[in-house]
Amino acid sequence: MGPGSLDDAAVYRISDDLALVQSVDFITPVVDDPHDFGAIVAANALSDLYAKGARPILALNLVGFPAKTLPLHILGEILRGGAEKAAEAGVLVAGGHSLNDSEPKYGMAVTGLVHPDQVVTNAGAKAGDLLFLTKPLGIGLITTAIDRRLVDPATIRRVVSVMSKLNREASEAMLKVGVDACTDVTGFGLLGHLHEMALASGLSAEVGLDRVPVLEEAWELVRRGVVPEGTHNNRHYLDGKVRWEGISREEQLVLCDAQTSGGLLIACPPDRDERLATSMEQAGVEAAVIGRMAPGASGEILVRRS
Repeated sequence: MGPGSLDDAAVYRISDDLALVQSVDFITPVVDDPHDFGAIVAANALSDLYAKGARPILALNLVGFPAKTLPLHILGEILRGGAEKAAEAGVLVAGGHSLNDSEPKYGMAVTGLVHPDQVVTNAGAKAGDLLFLTKPLGIGLITTAIDRRLVDPATIRRVVSVMSKLNREASEAMLKVGVDACTDVTGFGLLGHLHEMALASGLSAEVGLDRVPVLEEAWELVRRGVVPEGTHNNRHYLDGKVRWEGISREEQLVLCDAQTSGGLLIACPPDRDERLATSMEQAGVEAAVIGRMAPGASGEILVRRS
């Protein structure tokens, strides 16, 4: 699996029972606290491997930092946050590379292992599969509000908790049950990543707005126009790809919101949905069934209220 697909990571078969999975991701700060930022970056980078069903084992840091204008202890806190989150995942941070830059940037190149027969792609969904989402939406709206000093400390703590939560338990639960497809929800938003899954699987999809978990603060922010540029870009990109039935402009933006370290979007056979829901609950994952895959125009999404 490589650049020719729309998938989350590269997969290289080493032998009949072992494959290497690799991905890379880096971002600019989405929160003010450098330690929290580091932890979010690590969780975000590792998410690509969890979406493939891989077990991450190794990471390399990627750092851009304005060493002449910001104290180096800030960089130390960023790296400490990343290292602690990697350790939580059982991942060794084995070095990396840094350079002077005009603003802080941090990311990780991550490597994991998986049995070739257990790789979960975003192209294997089947008509009738139920769509599970493992984290709430609204992250992009709230981090934009953090940048504009428009949210209280409690909201910041909650969104940091969501972003820094590993998708490990959700990944292990889906592997235990056996699912057809998976992707993680990040910069392209829920509907952008679902469009890719539907397109790669040769299917359409249906989503019920009222079923989608959303961080409560996001609704007020979108009504106030506190919307990141990436979210607007996602909405424009999906013109002609999504059919909206009774969904307001603000609600459309929430479903298109650009996420950082969002949850997994999983296509599960309907005869295994109860087992997956139970497995997620036992793992402490608050997963919601938000829709289903359906026959129809490849990549098209229908969004209605329920």
